[in-house]
Amino acid sequence: MSNPLVSVLLRWAINTLALWVASYLFSGISFKDAGALWVSGLLLGFVNAIIKPMLVILTLPLSVVTLGFFILIINTLMLLLVAWLVPGFVIAGFWTGFFVALFISVFSFFTNLLIGK
Repeated sequence: MSNPLVSVLLRWAINTLALWVASYLFSGISFKDAGALWVSGLLLGFVNAIIKPMLVILTLPLSVVTLGFFILIINTLMLLLVAWLVPGFVIAGFWTGFFVALFISVFSFFTNLLIGK
């Protein structure tokens, strides 16, 4: 994709779709309305683009020692941060957030394979 705006909008849609599907697959995640879902998708994209890379760099030794498992913890924390910031987006607890973050990572990976970078 040569147009950066199209790329950002597509990533926003993918994040939102992943969150929507996750809300049907996991009982511990819910959205009050469609607005909370769309804002959560947008904010998740920003958090993953801005805060997550800094955390990955800061925790690189821990990620190496755990063979990359700690990246899943960082993904969970980013998702819980978004749930904390967006009114109407609720995650029941850490483990629900962990499995939802894992699902979103896999979902986004396969969606990006389908549409290309």
